[in-house]
Amino acid sequence: MKAARGRRNSNYNFGGQAGNTSGATVRLQNLSRAFGTTRALDGLKLELAPGELVALLGPSGCGKTTVLRIVAGFETADSGAVEVDGQDVSGMPAAKRDMGMVFQSYSLFPNMSALDNVSFGLRMRRLGSAERQRRSADLLDMVGLAAQGKQYPHQLSGGQQQRVALARALAIEPRVLLLDEPLSALDAKVRLQLREQIRSLQQRLGTTTLFVTHDQEEALSMADRVGVMHDGRLEQIATPDELYDRPATPFVAEFVGIMNRIPASLLALLGASALAADVVRHPESPAGGVDVLVRPEGLRIAASSTGNGIVVSRTFLGQRTRVSVRLSGDVVVQVDQQSTKAAGLTPGDPVDVSIAGAPVMLADR
Repeated sequence: MKAARGRRNSNYNFGGQAGNTSGATVRLQNLSRAFGTTRALDGLKLELAPGELVALLGPSGCGKTTVLRIVAGFETADSGAVEVDGQDVSGMPAAKRDMGMVFQSYSLFPNMSALDNVSFGLRMRRLGSAERQRRSADLLDMVGLAAQGKQYPHQLSGGQQQRVALARALAIEPRVLLLDEPLSALDAKVRLQLREQIRSLQQRLGTTTLFVTHDQEEALSMADRVGVMHDGRLEQIATPDELYDRPATPFVAEFVGIMNRIPASLLALLGASALAADVVRHPESPAGGVDVLVRPEGLRIAASSTGNGIVVSRTFLGQRTRVSVRLSGDVVVQVDQQSTKAAGLTPGDPVDVSIAGAPVMLADR
């Protein structure tokens, strides 16, 4: 029975080679959920392949945490179903779903030490004491809390409590791992370290993972695919590269990364006369006008006494510098330039801005 369900054996060496089991297939079928007059989910469909890490990204209130809670069994959908390996688990209690979840609010047992919190799920699964202690200690060491095993939650910082919660979720080696902004309480250095460790561990274990975050860098760097949510629906789900380079809707284009909106009337000024003509002929161009969406790296900038723009500000970002330029009509665009080439630019300098490549898409003004 255990082999059929894909459970790992008790001598699994956490941190060593992964077990021979891949994660589960998860299908969300037409999930809808309303809270009073607010529709949190509106017929959402999503499928996660075995061992895949999918991140849900979107503004506050878009429904991404509601999805996570319905999958975990802490919320009930008004309609639709959650399937795991073809089995409808919608009516199954959370404790029976074989899922691990890290809550944004930690949810640790206050009367248990960090080590006991991590080992709680293993004790419920009747794992031997020695193996339970060893695996829990390994996990605490992995999240940088080896010395805090005997401390209680109130003796730990918020970031430390979040790491204990992560270790507890991983300890049971769940077939589905659910992460609700698990790194939000950590400082930048630890956040980066754990981001890499979580991804490496998830790939080694083959655990199907649904990860909710508001951090775009986190989503794009960790996930196999990223789903952008808006008003309870998935606007697009794609690989990070595709999402960034080929967004399906203007909302996705402007939500993921930095995007410039440039009126089509300025395209000729930016040396894109042919492109301007294409925009005018485009069947989707509304009668009231159209903007083109261009990433900062899709624009070029050069110092020029007769330029078409004026430098407003510059922000050093390491190898590149982001330069804000005011164009005709008080339109301000962001241009990414190699820092060595942008070093001489200062606010007030005249510059020439041109389009280096095609815009991402057209959008109604």
